[in-house]
Amino acid sequence: MIDAAQIDHLATLARLQLTPEERTVMQEDLTKLLGYFEQLNEVNTDGAEEMQRPVNLVNVLREDVAGQPFPAGVIAALAPEMQDGQIRIPRTVEAES
Repeated sequence: MIDAAQIDHLATLARLQLTPEERTVMQEDLTKLLGYFEQLNEVNTDGAEEMQRPVNLVNVLREDVAGQPFPAGVIAALAPEMQDGQIRIPRTVEAES
């Protein structure tokens, strides 16, 4: 069973702010999910062949061919904000203090 401290830790990692009701629901759901994995561990797999994928498919990719770069004016028009000829975007990673 997953305890409240583990739910709080997962919420912190996922940057979620959960209400007490949401914590309870998440705890119940994750406990059920882990129960399903325990059931899978009980399945007899003797003689079953390991496989990476259930279907043998191979990716078909096109050749990577360099094209013409976009003109600077087009990029500037599409960018949310420009600063000194560079695209300025919001910070996505915050430093922990």
